[in-house]
Amino acid sequence: MTTTYVLVDGENIDATLGSSILNGRPTPEQRPRWERVLDFAERVWDQDTKGLFFLNATSGTMPMAFVQALLAIGFQPIPLSGEGKVVDIGIKRTLAALADRDGDVLLASHDGDFAPEMETLLEDEDRRVGLLAFREFTSSQLSHLVEDGLETFDLESDVKAFNVTLPRLRIIPLDEFDPLRFL
Repeated sequence: MTTTYVLVDGENIDATLGSSILNGRPTPEQRPRWERVLDFAERVWDQDTKGLFFLNATSGTMPMAFVQALLAIGFQPIPLSGEGKVVDIGIKRTLAALADRDGDVLLASHDGDFAPEMETLLEDEDRRVGLLAFREFTSSQLSHLVEDGLETFDLESDVKAFNVTLPRLRIIPLDEFDPLRFL
């Protein structure tokens, strides 16, 4: 059986949520329920998952309560330290390594820096490649890969990763429109 590798750019998801959607630091109830992300990944392509959650640990410390929670729900935390954008570098290296392995890939990020590696993964016709993000904030470099087969899943409406309704202004497909949400 094939595995779905779920790579999470936690910094990017948190920054987009805080600065672009909430206009402030998310409260605990406004943060994604990461176990739902793994559950979704397992269901969407009906196979086992391996969750990799990338963390910036350049400060020399880790948010241990969060790391323990990630371990408890089945993610492998990957705390990285070093110069530059360590999380991005770690994810890019992992995506490149996955090109030489069997398995499908779901990336949780909006960052266009990953487009070259995602494009390489899409060249394998036997591999499914997807993006977990807020669609309206996904970089154009990643959005353009949809025509090459990239599947996109909205963290709120498709994955249902949140306990609260986020105050997003986005285009709503008519079949998802709930007038009660606006009344």
